[in-house]
Amino acid sequence: MENQSLQKKVVLTCAQPTGKLHLGNYIGAVRQWVKMQEDYECYFGIVDMHAITMPYVPAELRKNTYMCAAQYLACGLDPDKCSMFIQSNVRGHAELTWILACLCPIGQLERMTQFKDKARKLSEGAGGASIGSGLLFYPVLMAADILIYNADLVPVGEDQKQHMELARDLAQKFNNTYSPTFNLPEAYIPKTGARIMSLQNPDAKMSKSDKNALGSLYMIDTPDVLRKKIMSAVTDSGSEVKFAEEKSGISNLISIMSSVTDKSVSDIESEFAGKQYGAFKKAVADAVIAKFDPIRIKYEELMTDKAYLESVLKRGAAAAQRRADKMMSKVYRKAGYVDAISSK
Repeated sequence: MENQSLQKKVVLTCAQPTGKLHLGNYIGAVRQWVKMQEDYECYFGIVDMHAITMPYVPAELRKNTYMCAAQYLACGLDPDKCSMFIQSNVRGHAELTWILACLCPIGQLERMTQFKDKARKLSEGAGGASIGSGLLFYPVLMAADILIYNADLVPVGEDQKQHMELARDLAQKFNNTYSPTFNLPEAYIPKTGARIMSLQNPDAKMSKSDKNALGSLYMIDTPDVLRKKIMSAVTDSGSEVKFAEEKSGISNLISIMSSVTDKSVSDIESEFAGKQYGAFKKAVADAVIAKFDPIRIKYEELMTDKAYLESVLKRGAAAAQRRADKMMSKVYRKAGYVDAISSK
């Protein structure tokens, strides 16, 4: 009983390998993961299988996967404290997806908000690209990612809550159809303060898909690039450094300053009372560079050591595989399969 009380809860969180990570990714996700690895049994997946549900270039996918791993490590993820792995390197994700798909009503998938939005964008795009069924089944694969590790907590953004509900539904359906097997995972939505918005359009989230290259601050941008982007950030015609709804541009810069310095909004307002926007932007740039430049330097070192990156990912995949095998042996047996997978 004592061992059970001391057992850490299992956290599973995954992200697609999108290449460069921006400030919003760092504040809303990676910084939280670094804290969580101290208190939980953490599995961090780079989900390359999800990345092929939309048109992509294979060589870029491979490059982005290494870039993603190097940035996570540079931010503080520790292979001695967590398991970082590539989704396709762990057997069972696709297999569990098929079993769960057979329990999932297709109408439930067709109602998913993200599916409808992405399908619309594809159909409206150049040439009216066809919609692959992988896009429809994306949430089932996400459910399999979570349930194969029997995760207790899943850090997700607000836009993934609908997918989390599906994961819980499918876990319950499997448990009811066969016998209790899966935990019902809980969404963990960390309190990260205000959202980080585009520097060029402060009414839209900071995003890699922003067509304006000056809109996003990437962790591996050089100091000169970071400074240029911040100094050219959209503000308003006023001059007061104050957080207010009608001052979305300057409010976004205050949020950025608060995020990278841990100073409160009110403290920042007091510090820059009576000062002009130019002086404040310079201070924001200094703070962002101080936060990101050590990460960039570490990232560049890691990217020159592919053998080390692969050793970390191999070690993480081995740990993930051991846990996945235990779950899949139960799933296969309960689903009626003969010769369940071994955990050799």
